[in-house]
Amino acid sequence: MRFLPHTLIALIIAIQYPLWIGKGSWLRVWDVNQQLAEQKNKNTKLAQRNAGLDADVRDLKEGLVAVEERARVELGMIKPNETYYQILEKQKPKL
Repeated sequence: MRFLPHTLIALIIAIQYPLWIGKGSWLRVWDVNQQLAEQKNKNTKLAQRNAGLDADVRDLKEGLVAVEERARVELGMIKPNETYYQILEKQKPKL
């Protein structure tokens, strides 16, 4: 009878071990949930970026307006008989 409480405590600890430290423990489940949330966040950002790129591709395929805009902004191209004016802002002196 003296060993019965010690045996029961040992059995309870043995049963609790997988719950807290084992392969499917609460700590690992929490860690995997954190990783899942981070991955979902990354996927959402990438989906938004992909949607923007898809819209750009459609614009470039369908119309010449997007092509003209890119040529003007990125390459500085102008149409014939068109005058281009570039206004530079004064730079503030660095302290």
